[in-house]
Amino acid sequence: MRLLLVEDDRALAAALAQALSRHGFATDHAAQAEDAAAMLAAAHYGAVLLDLGLPDGDGLALLRTWRGKGVAVPVIVVTARGDTRARIAGLDAGADDYLPKPFDMDELVARLRAVTRRKDALAGNEIALGNGRFDTARRELVVADRLVPLSARETELAALLFRRIGRVVAKAAVEDQLFGLMGDGGGANAIEVYVHRLRRKLEAAGAAVRIETIRGIGYLARIA
Repeated sequence: MRLLLVEDDRALAAALAQALSRHGFATDHAAQAEDAAAMLAAAHYGAVLLDLGLPDGDGLALLRTWRGKGVAVPVIVVTARGDTRARIAGLDAGADDYLPKPFDMDELVARLRAVTRRKDALAGNEIALGNGRFDTARRELVVADRLVPLSARETELAALLFRRIGRVVAKAAVEDQLFGLMGDGGGANAIEVYVHRLRRKLEAAGAAVRIETIRGIGYLARIA
């Protein structure tokens, strides 16, 4: 899962990103409110970790703006403001959870999983794929009642395409989802590799879903 980490302390952000990667989370980092707003508008994120003390504005104001625009991405406020009044203000502004600093990394990971589970439960956990299904909460692909093992990036690709079944997904959106807006070793060739691997696993499992390449545009998942 890809996260947006909004934190003005770059050393802390780097440490958090490294720790989260060990738990299977990829992160994009924004050090300012303006950057965070632009990045959230440009890419899909499973959740946002939001600091409140940003150099160009208050995190709560940013959160209120997102919620006012109907942005439903789960947001966990991670901040040094830990008193009861501050927590209430954060939750009232639209935060899904509130975690004061300093915190335990295992607790943060548990809270991330909890808020994303709640989001998936509201949206419906399973995407029907003909003779198979993709569980968005468990991040599992099942075809003919058999689990199809996927790597982390194959799972992210599957989630992106299957959520938009029957619709073309731009190649740029796939690259952002797999490798992040900052770019961490991805690119067109790498995307083709992951699409090929996912196609091959779907075909080997006898899945009724197909992934088509729309030349010059992106990819389309459809039920055969």
